[in-house]
Order: sequence, then C-alpha cells, then structure tokens
Amino acid sequence: MANENEETNSLSLSDGDADKYNVEAAEALANEAMRLPMSGAVPIYEQLLSTFPTSAKYWKQYVEAQMAVNNDEATRQIFSRCLLNCLQVPLWRCYIRFIRKINDKKGIEGQEETKKAFDFMLNYVGADIASGPVWMEYIAYLKSLPVQTTLEESQRMTAIRKIYQRAVVMPTQHVEQLWRDYENFENSVSRALAKGLLAEYQPKYNSARAVYRERKKYVDEIDWNMLAVPPTGSSKEEMQWMAWKKLLKFEKENPQRVDNASANKRITFAYEQCLMYLYHYPDIWYDYATWHEKSGSTDSATKVYQRALKALPDSEMLKYAYAELEESHGAIQAAKKVYECLLGDGVNATSLSHIQFIRFLRRNEGVEAARKYFLDARKSPNCTYHVYVAYAMMAFCLDKDAKLAHNIFEAGLKRFMHEPSYILEYADFLCRLNDDRNIRALFERALSSLPPDESVEVWKRFTEFEQTYGDLASMLKVEQRRKEALSRTGEDGESALENSLQDVASRYSFMDLWPCSSKDLDHLARKEWLSRNVNKKIENPVPPIGANSADKNISGVPNYPSISGKVVYPDISRMVIYGPTQKLGPAAPGLSGTVPYGGTLSNGGTTNAVDILKGLPPSLATFVATLPPVEGPSPDVDFVISILLQSNIPSASGKSGMPQQLQNVPAPSTSDLSGSVKFKQTRDRQQPGKRKNIERQDEDDTSTVQSQPLPRDAFKIRQLQKARDTTSSRTGAGSASYGSGFSGGFSGDLSASSG
Repeated sequence: MANENEETNSLSLSDGDADKYNVEAAEALANEAMRLPMSGAVPIYEQLLSTFPTSAKYWKQYVEAQMAVNNDEATRQIFSRCLLNCLQVPLWRCYIRFIRKINDKKGIEGQEETKKAFDFMLNYVGADIASGPVWMEYIAYLKSLPVQTTLEESQRMTAIRKIYQRAVVMPTQHVEQLWRDYENFENSVSRALAKGLLAEYQPKYNSARAVYRERKKYVDEIDWNMLAVPPTGSSKEEMQWMAWKKLLKFEKENPQRVDNASANKRITFAYEQCLMYLYHYPDIWYDYATWHEKSGSTDSATKVYQRALKALPDSEMLKYAYAELEESHGAIQAAKKVYECLLGDGVNATSLSHIQFIRFLRRNEGVEAARKYFLDARKSPNCTYHVYVAYAMMAFCLDKDAKLAHNIFEAGLKRFMHEPSYILEYADFLCRLNDDRNIRALFERALSSLPPDESVEVWKRFTEFEQTYGDLASMLKVEQRRKEALSRTGEDGESALENSLQDVASRYSFMDLWPCSSKDLDHLARKEWLSRNVNKKIENPVPPIGANSADKNISGVPNYPSISGKVVYPDISRMVIYGPTQKLGPAAPGLSGTVPYGGTLSNGGTTNAVDILKGLPPSLATFVATLPPVEGPSPDVDFVISILLQSNIPSASGKSGMPQQLQNVPAPSTSDLSGSVKFKQTRDRQQPGKRKNIERQDEDDTSTVQSQPLPRDAFKIRQLQKARDTTSSRTGAGSASYGSGFSGGFSGDLSASSG
C-alpha cells in the first residue's frame, strides 16, 4: 500500500511539473494530498505552496492536516509562514481554533493567550467584510469566561463593550446583527447608561451599514477562490483585475470618513488581499508602493518593493522603480545595489541596464565614474550600439564635450558599421555640429559597406539631407544614385529608375507642407502603383487609396507622418436609409444586383456576366438576364425562396382570364414587381389615413407573395403585357413557358375589362 501511494505521489508531482501554474493540475495534487498519509502529503503541499504562496485554501488544507494528527509544532511553523501573507478569514479562524485548543487547559494564562490571539486576528482581518463571525466569536468567548469577583465582572463587561463598539463601526455583513446584540447588551447592563452610549454610536453604525452595502457591490465581483498565476490576458483575469481596481479606488475614497490612520489601515488591508490573487502583477505592486510613498511612509514602500522583487525577481520595471525610490530619498548606496542587482555579473547584462547605470553614476558620482564604467561596459559581449550612442550624447549634451562625443561615435563606427540605426544617429549628431562635410563622408562610407536591402533608410536620410542642405546638382545626383541602388532590390527593374512627379513633390516639401493637395498626392500614388504593376497579374485591380499606400522606398517619396495621418472618409452617398419596417437580411453571398450588367461581385472583385449565366439553367439564365439592377440592399435569397415555396401559386393557362385573387385587389406597378422599395408606398396608398401598429407591420413584412395586391388599372396591365411580350420575343423559345402563363392571364383580364 505504501509503495502504491509513493508511485501515485511521484506521478502527481511529475504531472504538476509539466506546467507550473496549471490550475487543474494543482487541484488534482491537492485532492491527492488529502487521501495520502501525512508523510506522503507534506511534499505535495510544499510543492503547491512554493508555486502558490498566497493560496489561503492550500495553507488551510495543509494546516488542518497537521492539526488532525496533533502535530502542534509543525502547525505553529505553518501559521508563522502564512498568516501575515494570507489575510483571509477562514484561515485565521482555523488559527483561533488551534490557539483555543492548546490553551483551553492552561487556566488564566491560557485565557490571556487566547484573548491576545483574538486581538491579533482582529487587528489584521477585522476590517474584512466577512469578519462578522470573528467579532461574534470573540464576544461569545469573553462572555463564557468565568468570573469570581465583582471587579472581574466589571472588567469583563468593559472588555465586551469595547469589542462591540469596535465591531459596530466595521462595514461587515453582520453589522446589523452586531448592533442588535450591542443594544441588548447595553440595555441588560444599565438602561440609563445605554441611552447615551447608543446615541453616540448610532450615527457611526448607520455609516458603517451604508458603506457595507456599497462595498458589497465591489466585493461580489471578486473570485475569492482564484489562484495567483502570471497574467495570460484571459477575459476572466482582466475582469478580476478591474474588480480589484474598483475596490481599491473605493477604499481610497474613504467613504466612511474615518480618521487617516483607520483609512490607511483599510487601504493596506485591501492591497494585501489583492496581492493574494494578483501576486504576479507588477502594476499592483507598483501601485501599492507608490501609495505608501505618497502617504509619507517611505519605509513601507521600500518593504513593498523588496517583497515585490521576491515575487517577481525578473521584473526590470520594478527594479528601476525601487532604485528610483531609494535615489529620490537620498539612499544612493541602496539604489546602487539595486542597479548592481540588475547588472548581475555583467556578462548577461542588457544594454539598457548599462545605459541606465551610466546615467545613475553620472548623476550621483560624477563624469569620471560614468566614463570608467563605459570603458568596462563596451567590452561586454552583449554591448550594442545603443551604449555608444547614449554615452556619446551624454558627453555632448551634459558635459558639453563635442570632441569626446565625436571620438565615441568614431570608435563605435568601427564596430557597428553594419547597423543602419547607428549610422543615422551618428549623422544626426554631425548635423547638430553643422559638419556637412563629414556627414557626406559618413553616408558614403556607410553606403559602400551596407547591402542594398539594408541601406534603404540610410539612402532616405541621405536624400533628405541633400534636399535640405545641398545644391540642385547634388540633390538630383543623390536621388538618381538612390534609385539605381534600390532598383536592384525589387522586381520593378527599369521602372524604378524613371522620374516621376512624386519626386518633385518630395523634393519641394517641408515637414507637413506639400506643394500639392492631398487629393493630388492620392492621384500620384495611385498612378505610380498602376505603373509598377501594369505588367503584373493581380487579383485585385483596385489600387490602394492614399498617398502613403504607395511604395515610397521605390518611388523616392519620403514616408512623412503627415501623409500617413490622412483621414479617409466613408462614401455616404452609398449609404442606405434605415427603414424600421424593412427587415433586411444579409446580402446574397454570390452576386450583387448589378451582375447582369457590370459583372460586379459583392466582395469587391469582378467577373464576366456570361460566365455566371452559363452556369445556370437556360430558363433561369433568361430570367436573370431580364432583371433590372437592384438599387439598395440585396434581398435575403433564402427568405424569398422560403416564401415562394410556402405560397400557393395557381397555374395560369391560355386566355382563361384573371385568377380569382386578382379580381378584387389592386396591384403594384411594374417598378414594384422589379423589387424596388416602392412596395411600402403602394401599400400605404391602399389604406390612406390608417396607421398600423408595430406588430401589424411585422406581419405585413413577413406575409406571402399571394397576400400582396396586384394591379387593376388597365393601362398598367397593358404596359406589363407589352414588356413581357417584348422580353419573350427577345429571349426566344427558351423563355416561352415563363411568359405564356402571365401573358394569358393578363390577356384575359384585358378582354374582361374592355368588355
């Protein structure tokens, strides 16, 4: 049996190690530990609590397992590890049970220890919204203590009164019950004294009760069983983060208007509870430390940062924030230790940590200390060009030493000639010195060593420099060289070497000022795009709209922010007016209303109408070809077909006359039969002055085709017949069967009307 337990334990541990923060695996391990003897459960609990050190439920399960086997010393050690970091009422009530158990038989000394334990607990979790039972338990314990003398009775009553008075001003879920108990207690002692005391505490109790109701709204949004895991971006985690932020904001507003000490204590308690669940969120740690700092408690802020770095040892943000706190309060050596912790042994230090430490040394120890560290940092294998740029600009801007800055840039150029970004930073520095000669030399040196595909930005900056500071000949020469160099990197070939009007627009622009309108820029960009793709087979022939959409690396037009920020407005002329009585379905997935004429697809592509009609049966193709274009939204095809299938349409033959349902009702005009939105107007004219309610309108919208009226006017019927005859003669025998039914029916109606 023991071997079986060991195998199960080993298996559970290996499964848990597969994903350190797997919540399901952790629950399985916890359940497994409950079934094992204490010797086998301890390693599982230790593993769980090393991963989830703020999980009150695992601590409680662990300590209850030790209490069940009467291992008092192990229980004490567990409580000393978890109580101050897990401010949750169930865990603390478990602590009180343990204290009462070991002190029940110690007489007066044990009673004092128990009372100290109760006071200790209420000092930490007495502000919890669920702490009502704890206050009641403490009061019940005090009432149960035996007394021998009148003095002891008086002391007990005084102690009970103090606990009641503390409890009734706490916004807990049992505050109303506690107030009733307090009233009964005071009245049982002295009605004369009770009147004054109750009148004093009544407003405080009312305020606590009102704050409880407000606090409950925020507390109910919190998942108190959630385990502290690193953020994954899930919606549940975000909702919990928002819920805690709302609760913290509520507590900071001090809704009960208590004194500053009590308010700060409640805010601290809220932050401590929040960190039980958002333990791996650096922003919560930072907010907590910042709040302490603003409250004037720098020592508390320092302790929070120290705890935060134990929880998140890899968070550089928290380390910089901690160092900033220490430096801002004059603790330079403490701040330096934080920076040294960031740097580690120096081998794996990042360039950013080198740069920030150089700045720190420059601020606090002077120029020489910063220079000495730079000389050591540049020897690091992980040192990048950023360190050279940062120190060179520090020497130039802060120390006013242009020569030293120039030497640093030159030293870095030997190592980072292949970095276009370093070339551009060096060029910017030389521009500040107005050293145009060395700027041109730098560009020439860089462009001779950089491959064409990596020199795009350098060519762009070189061109901008000549456009701003060069003469016309040098400007045109650099632009032509740029085109020749970049033409070898793309598929455009000779087309990239051609001059375009965009070159002129770029050449004579300044910042966000252009020698043409935005419309002209759009036009030039579209035409350039077409010229580059004129010989290419493309799926979407519509060029992109906007000047910034063109490839300016090939065209020679710089990608200025002013162009990329152009706002493209929607074409409101294509918008459909909303009609509440129209229930428009989704557009047809295949063809739009203009396919028979323009061959335009609803998805923006194009096709040939003949190809579409070839795929249809001859009779249906003839019918589709005669349809007029639809103006407005496309109908829901499935809905229309379902209505047609449900309709009982009688067959019309020869000249048998008009069907029965056509004899007594008017009908829409030809344009109505084509599917236009005039149908609603026709229906409204049939019953003038009669306004239908919303339910009747919905019924009309979903009514069948047979329920719609047809024309009775002879002139309109002749027009319809003429149109059908023309269509029939044009389409031939393939559509004769479709036109004959309608023709015969309407002919009968004509003869009847003429008679």
